[in-house]
Amino acid sequence: MSALSKDSGFPTFKEALKNDREQFDDCTPCRIVGSGAFIGLGAYTYMSGHSQLKAQEAAIKQSKSMFGMASRRAAITGTATALVGAGVYRWFT
Repeated sequence: MSALSKDSGFPTFKEALKNDREQFDDCTPCRIVGSGAFIGLGAYTYMSGHSQLKAQEAAIKQSKSMFGMASRRAAITGTATALVGAGVYRWFT
């Protein structure tokens, strides 16, 4: 397969990835802004989501929904954790 790609004039997959990294390498301010946005969004999601859950707790318990408070808390915490994780990932890669 690599012989085919060399004969056809197209770069191999590894060569293409290397070229893309060189061409689209992020600057430090881009990483800071991107990381800050994701981490801030994660913090906002956690704080606002849990405060809204606390405010609506009586209505949620009264609704007899299949999704109780524990699963809703876990969903909000999981979403916030994923966003913060994306921010940390954005900083290092």
